[in-house]
Amino acid sequence: MPTRADLTEGGRRGFGRHALRALLTACALIAAAPALANPQLAIHYVERRVERPTPLNNEPPIPDDEGLRGAELGLRDGNATGRFVGLSFALTSTVVEPGADLPAALAALARESGPLRFLVVNAPADDLLAIADAPETRDAVLLNVGAPDVRLRDRDCRARMLHVLPSRDMLTDALAQLLLYKRWNRLLLVSGPGADDALYADALRKSAKKFGARIVAEASFDARGADLRDSALKEFAVITRGPEHDVVAVADERAEFGANLVYNTASPRPVVGTQGLIPTAWGRPVEAWAAVQLQGRFAKLAGRPMGAIDWAGWMAVHAVTEAATQLKSSDGSAIRDLLISKKFEVGGFKGRALSFRPWNGQLRQPVFVLWPGAVVAAAPVEGFLHRRTELDTLGLDEPESACRAFGGNG
Repeated sequence: MPTRADLTEGGRRGFGRHALRALLTACALIAAAPALANPQLAIHYVERRVERPTPLNNEPPIPDDEGLRGAELGLRDGNATGRFVGLSFALTSTVVEPGADLPAALAALARESGPLRFLVVNAPADDLLAIADAPETRDAVLLNVGAPDVRLRDRDCRARMLHVLPSRDMLTDALAQLLLYKRWNRLLLVSGPGADDALYADALRKSAKKFGARIVAEASFDARGADLRDSALKEFAVITRGPEHDVVAVADERAEFGANLVYNTASPRPVVGTQGLIPTAWGRPVEAWAAVQLQGRFAKLAGRPMGAIDWAGWMAVHAVTEAATQLKSSDGSAIRDLLISKKFEVGGFKGRALSFRPWNGQLRQPVFVLWPGAVVAAAPVEGFLHRRTELDTLGLDEPESACRAFGGNG
């Protein structure tokens, strides 16, 4: 028969076990409280695949996971910091093949996931507008990481559409600033036959006029039917003859011939534009401002260098998760309001605090001008000033933009 002492000791042991269990339960509830207050925030990556030509000169093709891998890295970074304030984030991807029904894919995504709040979109301009105007996205914020079209930041803007990728005119403005800085003021322009080539060439013309450069002559080239391995030396020597010029500017967004212009021009001149010395959001040579750390983490994840659209995918997810972390909230409306507010700033490994322009949703950011071996400059280039921030010397400034959706002056 147990003694009084035995019962007392057993009671103490039992009380100790119950107290320990209660303490552990309380700790678990306390730890879970922020997560219960902030449910997991879902971010969706939506891509429209486009058909691309076979690369020249045995160059590697554009990766099928371009953009998506950057978004995945952004998710990892967001969860690493968000957990300190009780936030967690999830990423799903929807890839629509060329010719497939994009509205149907969007409707299926909404059925599976519920209300769509944040969409990182890698798609051409027309598809981006279709997504923005779809009923499934009426309350969603779209972050454009694949379409550089100026019209999306101008008359075709949407109030819930933010642009992480630089626009074409931001790219050509950056290039024009560097050319003016180096006093390479005279451009001979060579354009391809594509609609996107025409848009890039038009952006180059406007940037030249904006900063005081001059296009002295223009030529066009269609690579279809030509074997540049045999004919580049002669063909490009012909089309690049003309008035005295400092550089040959090329508009070849599909990379059908621009790389072969280098060292094949009639006069010994640098090639700039879509090939040669290029303006871009990101590239393999970018290392300053701790960018080498981002480059290394991306290479470890994707097994390849980080490109401009990869950076934009990372930046889009990073901006959303950073805004949520600053707010300590997963409320979609509050996050959207913060993203386009004047007080929101976010790092992007570019040496400057980045922010979205409140008149058209474009991300203010430096633009690198580089060739495959090194970064030559980061625009805005020294000497180009602006009353608000030098970053607004790149692309449409507020008085120039016809965007009304954000309440801009247009």
